[in-house]
Amino acid sequence: MTSPIAPPLPRGSIIDIPRSLAFYLVFYTGTVLLVIWVALMMSVSEHRFRSAIRSWGKYHRACCRYLLGIRRESNVTHPRGGVLYAIRHESFYEAIELPATFDTPVVFAKMELMRLPLWGKAGVRYGLIGVERDAGAKALRTMLTEARRLIANGRPLVIFPEGTRVPHGSVAPLQSGFAGLYKLLNLPVIPVAVNSGPPYHRLWKRSGTVRYHFGEEIPAGLPREEVEARVLAALNVLHD
Repeated sequence: MTSPIAPPLPRGSIIDIPRSLAFYLVFYTGTVLLVIWVALMMSVSEHRFRSAIRSWGKYHRACCRYLLGIRRESNVTHPRGGVLYAIRHESFYEAIELPATFDTPVVFAKMELMRLPLWGKAGVRYGLIGVERDAGAKALRTMLTEARRLIANGRPLVIFPEGTRVPHGSVAPLQSGFAGLYKLLNLPVIPVAVNSGPPYHRLWKRSGTVRYHFGEEIPAGLPREEVEARVLAALNVLHD
């Protein structure tokens, strides 16, 4: 099967500066207000609370589209639940987009995010599972217990298996924790390639198209070497 190749992005121009400044002002001001709204909705109803968080992802998407000229394309419209999604991580774009991309995803995230005022508490309530990279077996068991509880009703599970942002066009090894979660959770994996780095991961952001390519489902129970190789290959199909 031929790998989908993203079209080349346009070169930067002077207009990128005012567009980026407008984005920073509008998006981050709106984010502060939305975080306050999310905190208020926590005590009102679970449905409104989740809708408020999803609105943040949609708000970011709209700011990118109309202020930066960054469009989003995906070969899957409605990702299903009951699956471990392994997503390529090139910028904050795909992280902020998670609530709008998936239906109330359960996300493995850096523990530092859990300590942010208001946002951290809301994230834990929503379904973020903090990852301590140097944690022992007891902490891992706690993470797995929480993950199983949250995905019991069919919510999708999301992880950035590279563990950190990776420059576009480069290949980074998967963190060892990915294979452990894959084995212990016994879930199929769907790798998701994203090419957000060139337009978004820069001070002066550029117009262009961010593409999401959902790969073929990889069944549960494969040997570590095989599942890692298949996921790694699928994460890197959008290199220019």
